[in-house]
Amino acid sequence: EVQLVESGGGLVQAGGSLRLSCAASGFTFDDYAIGWFRQAPGKEREGVSCISSSDGSTYYADSVKGRFTISRDNAKYTVYLHMNSLKPEDTALYYCAADYRCQLLLAWGPPHYWGQGTQVTVSS
Repeated sequence: EVQLVESGGGLVQAGGSLRLSCAASGFTFDDYAIGWFRQAPGKEREGVSCISSSDGSTYYADSVKGRFTISRDNAKYTVYLHMNSLKPEDTALYYCAADYRCQLLLAWGPPHYWGQGTQVTVSS
């Protein structure tokens, strides 16, 4: 059974940090790019960050560039999103997704797999 399970969300004050984890199982993790997305109530889904399967190249939305860092541990089948200098506008449901390339993920075709999400709330 394919699973993407997010964790690490919570309530944090503005300026604080969180680390989200996306644990994968049931598919060949090394072959897939993994992306993080977020959606706040009443807003469109936003592709926040993505990391490729091949060379580890990364993508960041302008809204998080310089504050968020994505990384992957292929041995643990896990992708992390380190979020620093959090702002109230970062409040959203964050979920991860998998597809062969970041371009495909960010286009939301939809992707091959995605998780249920973890809530991040940033208070001012």
